[in-house]
Amino acid sequence: MSQNFKMLAKTLYGMESILATELRALGAGKVKEGVRCAFFEGDQGFMYKANLSLRTALRILKPLQTFKIRHPGDLYPKIQEVRWRDYLGPKMTFAVDAVLNSPHFSHSLFVSQKVKDAIVDQFRASTGERPSISVSNPDVRINLHLQGDLVHLSLDSSGSSLHRRGYRTDTNKAPLNEALAAGLLLLAGWRGQSDFLDPMCGSGTLLIEAAMIACNIPANINRERFGFQTWKDYDESLYKTIYQANLARTRDFPYTITGFDKAPSAVRKAGGNIDAAKLSDFIQVEQQDFFRSHKQTDGPLFLIANPPYGERLPVETERFYQQWGDTLKQDYAGTQAWLFTGNLEGLKFVGLRPSKKIKLFNGSIESRLVRYDIYEGSKKAKKQ
Repeated sequence: MSQNFKMLAKTLYGMESILATELRALGAGKVKEGVRCAFFEGDQGFMYKANLSLRTALRILKPLQTFKIRHPGDLYPKIQEVRWRDYLGPKMTFAVDAVLNSPHFSHSLFVSQKVKDAIVDQFRASTGERPSISVSNPDVRINLHLQGDLVHLSLDSSGSSLHRRGYRTDTNKAPLNEALAAGLLLLAGWRGQSDFLDPMCGSGTLLIEAAMIACNIPANINRERFGFQTWKDYDESLYKTIYQANLARTRDFPYTITGFDKAPSAVRKAGGNIDAAKLSDFIQVEQQDFFRSHKQTDGPLFLIANPPYGERLPVETERFYQQWGDTLKQDYAGTQAWLFTGNLEGLKFVGLRPSKKIKLFNGSIESRLVRYDIYEGSKKAKKQ
């Protein structure tokens, strides 16, 4: 049985608690929340499972060393202290990603080059050969995080960011990051408990993530490749066992998942992405203007939307958000409605009292995830 080791999962601002909850549910040990990350322990098989299953993680890092540097000249010899032949062969390719917040260095490309030089020179000295650099598709991706004078050196087990699920074949102008979409749904309490509607679905990301959560489908089941699959110690048999075990835990979903968009191009793109995710049995998309729609199902409805903010897609703020509130009040009784927007000014015009507000970011845009409870009849009657 392989030994447990420490790992770190990166995530987005505001998603730390959701990521920690996901890790505990998967069976991780010693889970601790950080800033845009969570620390945990597990074995090699758990590392595979974390990459396959976590919905709000962006990368899973396997730490190699932590050390201090007090001068730029300290970095090269410290990197050479690592036995790189344990992780790389002379015929393999590698890349270095550097994240800096330090007075010692100001240019990440310079740091990346120093790390590459140290690794290449070690191989040249011991074998006469050297591994090559591949920025786009390396066999091994090395992550260096420099905070002050403390260097955290890790292997990136994910490869490309885990938000790249592998199902999005076409996008609109302002696509929603898949890990962010999953985090919004989990923060809002979506677990597949009712009918679901995204009334401005765009390319369908929220719909697809909602269906995967409802059916307990692993988040990254459609990815073609993870970083660990080209590592020297990759165990293909173990990965296949974990893959099949996670796939066997999927479940049926007895409700409806529906998307509206008034743009025919968005409906086509959403349909293509839903087909690529193999979820067309669970999701239907209609060309429909939400502001001219009404609730189509009986019983509770979970509604969530990421409408245009006016940043990349034009929107007449006051009128648009007034229509949001009016449509919900008049035509969507019995709905738990969530709005995710970076147009903080627009929220003032909804005309409904929110029961919850969560601060998040969509890229660099400060945003809010806001809940509105639309009751059958008056709120007073509902309480009684």
